[in-house]
Amino acid sequence: MTILYRLLLAAAFIAATSATVASAAPLMRGAAPSVYSTRPFMRYQPTPPRPPAPWYHVTIADVMRARAGGWQQINAASPFGANGAGTPMLMTDGTVMVQDNTSNWFSLSPDKNGNYVRGTWTQKASLPAGYGPLYFASAVLADGKLIINGGEYNFFHGAETNLGAIYDPIADAWTSVSPPSWLSEIGDASSVVLADGTYMLSNCCFTSQALLNEGSMTWTMTGAGKAGTNSEEGWTLLPNGKVLTADVSAAPNSEHYNANTGSWSSSGTVPVNLINQFEIGPQMLRPDGTVFVAGASQHNAIYDSHTRKWSAAPDFPVVGGRQLEIADGPAALLTNGDVLMAASPGVYKPPATMLVFDGTQFTNVADPPNAPNDSSFNIRLLVLPTGQVLETDGSDDVEIYTPRVAPDRSIAPAVSTVPTTLTHGNTYTITGIRFNGFSQANAYGDDAQSATNYPLVRIKNLATGHVFYARTHDHSFMGVASQATVSTMFDVPLSIELGPSALEVIANGIHSAPVGVTID
Repeated sequence: MTILYRLLLAAAFIAATSATVASAAPLMRGAAPSVYSTRPFMRYQPTPPRPPAPWYHVTIADVMRARAGGWQQINAASPFGANGAGTPMLMTDGTVMVQDNTSNWFSLSPDKNGNYVRGTWTQKASLPAGYGPLYFASAVLADGKLIINGGEYNFFHGAETNLGAIYDPIADAWTSVSPPSWLSEIGDASSVVLADGTYMLSNCCFTSQALLNEGSMTWTMTGAGKAGTNSEEGWTLLPNGKVLTADVSAAPNSEHYNANTGSWSSSGTVPVNLINQFEIGPQMLRPDGTVFVAGASQHNAIYDSHTRKWSAAPDFPVVGGRQLEIADGPAALLTNGDVLMAASPGVYKPPATMLVFDGTQFTNVADPPNAPNDSSFNIRLLVLPTGQVLETDGSDDVEIYTPRVAPDRSIAPAVSTVPTTLTHGNTYTITGIRFNGFSQANAYGDDAQSATNYPLVRIKNLATGHVFYARTHDHSFMGVASQATVSTMFDVPLSIELGPSALEVIANGIHSAPVGVTID
């Protein structure tokens, strides 16, 4: 976006005290939200398109410390090259789709024993011509497809693009997605899959949002009453189905979205300053119902979804004489309810430091080998079905972290009904509780959403010990922290080994008690 264009938009905002939607606008859920841009141009510093320039030569001692602390490099040769490994997404067949920060996607499949470190890479279909985004909205939908929208960069060039695409894993094909007509600069957008399975998308610079009707691939405007723009804010799905955000443009305000009314309301005042250079860190719902919100300043906050009250969290620590913060950066929910995150000193500056927050205090854990050259913004974290955490940092190195924690079995999925005889190649229904986990489990400052609040089905052959994932789809529910019975469909692979087996449902890296089944 040119400087002149930014200044013109800023002037338009200053002149406007309200905005209404033109009569030609699409149908809206709730009253008409405003659609004007409020990107604070004079304060906004675009996220860099590349990781910080390496300044430190990683030594064997650094690698050994990382390995001793639980980090392992994926054995298979990395396919990402100079473009680097970008946003990872967990698909419902247990594979991990990873973008190379342009138009190429690669799939990581675990080995026959379910081991991702010893897994294999396979190149998948590339995005439609002309689309290679960086810092974009993303989600795995209830039908198992993957959707992405926007991009602050396109092929590493500043764009604030409104392009988009949806991926069909069965066909291994991407199809272009037309943007909502009123969201002109989607860019590094916030997005979320609501409890009923509807995908909600924002854009980088405005106060309205859009709801996708996947059947017709059309959009409906939503988001009346929003106090702050969507720019740079994260969205957290709460147990009651509402969506929480700590405002960036309207800080210290916070808001929640009600899907029933299509509107936003205040969630109170955040008690500490979380904003630095118009950035903020990730928001993470924990199993106790609190949302930890990381600050781009040294400060952090906690929202209690039960009491609907905010409180200050402990400040980030000073490590190596440097005050840590997260100005754009990742967090992942470990299986014991602690939050793993990457912090760094100052906006877009290295080195990165891995921290765990247990609801009371921060603890340093081992850093991946390239952490001295990383800043929080270029790292992505993804909880795997094994409870491990996959890490990418825009380089060719993809690491997996094995936390030394025991899963909280009280939040594990539990299977209610499933056929005990399954024919390979057929599709079945499985029902149970806690199939969506207690959280979206993965978060970032605003874009790079990689939520995993959906069930996976893993089947282990009892004779060989080999592991197979049955692709799930058409989940009846996409909320979090629910005790209601939900269902999903699963496809038994044609290639699965026959005979007595153990079936488990996995959500957010925690598996159910096994159910005995026979595969024929």
